[in-house]
Amino acid sequence: MLSMYEIAIPSLKRMLTNLSSILKKGEAHADAKKIDHSVFLNARLAPDMYPLTRQIQIATDMSKGGVARLAGVDIPKYVDNEATFADLQARISKTLAFIDTIKPEQLTGSEARDIVISVRGTSLEFKGKAYLLNWVNPNVYFHVTTAYNILRHNGVELGKPDYLGPRD
Repeated sequence: MLSMYEIAIPSLKRMLTNLSSILKKGEAHADAKKIDHSVFLNARLAPDMYPLTRQIQIATDMSKGGVARLAGVDIPKYVDNEATFADLQARISKTLAFIDTIKPEQLTGSEARDIVISVRGTSLEFKGKAYLLNWVNPNVYFHVTTAYNILRHNGVELGKPDYLGPRD
């Protein structure tokens, strides 16, 4: 049986690492084509969707918040003021560094931990396993996928291997 650590940590780290690589390709493409970085950073798939920068912020927030709640530790606070590719890379790096501080024993028993979050004024209650599998992971995947799609839609040469990352 997989532990909560095995379910949570490797997949979140993989997705954030892949997101970092996707952003690097986006920045390189913008530079090669002489496209102002703000065009990509502010791009969105639809008028009512968040831009690329916010997609990265949410993916990192979900990752750090998810593991922190499961581990019973304070969630690192970020300002959400990223304005460059370098800022976004730094945010991903500090999220990965935080995730690396979580030890397997901190997640032992977290599958049954009561998790309560507030979303747009609504209180949502989960047990730890459902929180990870039905809230954290789907949200991280959604926002990483959306970031990928924003860049791909804007001409960045990305493929499924960029999203999936290297094979283990």
